[in-house]
Amino acid sequence: MKSENNAIIIPEGLLSPSTGGTKGSLLLHACCAPCSSAIVEWMLQHDIRPTIFYFNPNIYPRQEYEIRKNESKRHADSLGIPWIDGDYDHLAWLQQIQGLEHEPERGARCLQCFRIRLTATALQAQKLGISHFATTLASSRWKNLEQINQAGLQAQQHLASLTTPSYPLFWPQNWRKAGLQERRNQLLKQYSFYNQRYCGCEFSYKPAEEDKTAPPHPASEHGKG
Repeated sequence: MKSENNAIIIPEGLLSPSTGGTKGSLLLHACCAPCSSAIVEWMLQHDIRPTIFYFNPNIYPRQEYEIRKNESKRHADSLGIPWIDGDYDHLAWLQQIQGLEHEPERGARCLQCFRIRLTATALQAQKLGISHFATTLASSRWKNLEQINQAGLQAQQHLASLTTPSYPLFWPQNWRKAGLQERRNQLLKQYSFYNQRYCGCEFSYKPAEEDKTAPPHPASEHGKG
């Protein structure tokens, strides 16, 4: 592994792929524009050219999904980087997390949600011939980083089990480091991004709405995915 800034670790082979792939090519699963902003900026500064994959069928309601999707595309378009719109099938997502509806935030439902989204990302990376994939979910302090890395590695292992000659590798990275949290706050203001106040699904939405005594969610400053 190659270390950068004592915090961001670039995987071996990403900048100099030994077999196939394009130098610096990465599929980046984006949960939202705010969480993507500083990460994408850092990548471009370090010769990594991400393709944004917006796949978030957990988001509810559809209107909220469209707002977040449009902001993600606006961000990618402003930088001239590729952006892919994943399918939105909330009913299918509900079926896949069935039985976990009442799990707490950062519980088993969230882990399953990460698996769904990162497995789709891995499959998309393989389809495009991209050697590595990562996720902006790992930038939010409201997410369990261990769950995210577990889901990403399981997605990688799933593709490895399909007897394909090569498969994309997951880049497990804590994107809260190297000053990226502070830089994200600056970019939020610079782009005037829409800042969601809950993670995305109806199960994360209800507690936030029911707790009328709670202060505005920190997502108003940091965003949630």
